[in-house]
Amino acid sequence: MLAGAAAFLNLYATQPLLPLLARVFHASAFQVGLTVTAPTVAVAIAAPFVGRLADVVGLRRVIVGSAFLLAVATMLASTSATLTQLIAWRFVQGIVTPGIFAGTVAYIHEMWPAEQSGRATAAYMTGTILGGFFGRASTGLIGSYGDWHWSFAFIGVCILVTATVMWRTLPDERDGRPEGLRYNRHSHSRVGALLRNRALVATYAIGFCVLFTNVAVFTYITFYLAAPPFGLSTAALGWLFVVYLVGAAVTPFGGRWIDAYGHRTGMTVAMTIGAVGALLTLSPSLPVIIAGLALASTGVFIAQTTTSSHIGSVTNNDRALAVGLYSTCYYSGGSAGGSAPASVWNAAGWPGCVALVVIVQLAGAVIALTLWAPRQNRATDEVRRPPSPRLPTDGV
Repeated sequence: MLAGAAAFLNLYATQPLLPLLARVFHASAFQVGLTVTAPTVAVAIAAPFVGRLADVVGLRRVIVGSAFLLAVATMLASTSATLTQLIAWRFVQGIVTPGIFAGTVAYIHEMWPAEQSGRATAAYMTGTILGGFFGRASTGLIGSYGDWHWSFAFIGVCILVTATVMWRTLPDERDGRPEGLRYNRHSHSRVGALLRNRALVATYAIGFCVLFTNVAVFTYITFYLAAPPFGLSTAALGWLFVVYLVGAAVTPFGGRWIDAYGHRTGMTVAMTIGAVGALLTLSPSLPVIIAGLALASTGVFIAQTTTSSHIGSVTNNDRALAVGLYSTCYYSGGSAGGSAPASVWNAAGWPGCVALVVIVQLAGAVIALTLWAPRQNRATDEVRRPPSPRLPTDGV
């Protein structure tokens, strides 16, 4: 749970600061949006290599070492004197982040028997959601009442404390591995075979759409709400992310619903919820906008749960590699969601951004409906389906 919080305290922490950074550096929405894009680009690049690193040095060392490196990089980001320096340090933060979340996902399956891994994964996912919320809320509050540099210093200290606790308490997987569980350190990847799996490639494309919409909504809504007639402060923008907690509460029920009605239906419902939420943000009423953001985040959490379940049902071999490739596509979508809507924002404002988000959500639903197989007979499905790998989430 602490590992999940450490990974996501930082990843999207600049979102409530974007209007403030635009004023401080006299920069455009696209330029300050790179503080969100840079770490997600880095995550997409680094994620597939984490498994290889763990093969050499071990999962515990990867998780704890990455957490300490992330703490250092975050505190160094607080020394940035220019926007370019801040973006560079954000990229470094993204490079070391996959070692925490991808290492933790593998660690859970290494240390817990299959019948108990769900509870461990639920704790990890709770940590990611709380970390994502706390990181954004704290940067918004500190940036509003003090110098924005202190936001990164504070988060860096939080990650350092978390890394220290994990260093002192997290068991080595080679010492505590349950009998019968062995981490395969010599498996050979078969990227070509995975990319010939149409349903798996479709899942990668949907993952791209899912994080694209989430990052686009929660990045550019800050510019919209900071401007008249709303004029929200940096602190208020940070508190907007409390809507993530609604999604965290609803998602477990969505998981049961997906099990009952299938992946295609689950993804269609998730994207519909997200689209309705995005459209509600066009309301002139701030409470309605907040309700729309809650629906948008809930849709993302349910969609991510659906893809997490689906990738296990269509992959029999090289599942760790399949998850790594998914992470690359997922965070590539986040990178695009942080930068691509900038030109739409300049040309058509928030309504244009909402239109783009809804189009991408519809594209994800269409991909699921056309390329994912219909739900199988429940008894047959239970026999054929291998255990689902757990994927990193934020609401992402």
